[in-house]
Amino acid sequence: MATMTAPPSDKAEIVDVPYAYRELVDRTSPGGRYIDAQSDDDSPWVPFGPNAAIKHLAFDVRQNLFSNILWMKGPGVIGTHFHRGTITMVCLEGSVRYLEYDWVASPGGLILEVPGESHTLVTEHPEGCKLFGWMQGPIDFYDGDANFVETADVFWMMNHYETYCKEQGIKINPKLYV
Repeated sequence: MATMTAPPSDKAEIVDVPYAYRELVDRTSPGGRYIDAQSDDDSPWVPFGPNAAIKHLAFDVRQNLFSNILWMKGPGVIGTHFHRGTITMVCLEGSVRYLEYDWVASPGGLILEVPGESHTLVTEHPEGCKLFGWMQGPIDFYDGDANFVETADVFWMMNHYETYCKEQGIKINPKLYV
């Protein structure tokens, strides 16, 4: 059997791929979409404490999934948190690390987090950092004495986004809900 080294077609046009369940997909799928993360047209930066903001990109209540860009605007800390689901993040700008590990993520670096671990996110970069994240499940936040503070899940994130939009007179974007 030959190994595919690249997709077999370089045809720059829509190809109608046969699929037995196309009608079901067309009728029930929310469909693909594009969210402009570079501007504030699709989603604004929502304050997340005094030195951070979140740009919400997607909410999926069926799977408790949410996606966003976390922007730490300068050196700082996102307090200790405990993951009950998986997290995939890419460092877009600056650098960031967890106090509990010996690595530092830089632009293009991939961060994988698993359920059952807690960590404390820190950036010492003078311009902070931006992290793109795709997160599943709740994240429990704790204070410096390991006292539970709050749980952030897809509903917390939706409320964070919607409350800010309503306060600022910004239309809620239905494209963010998948």
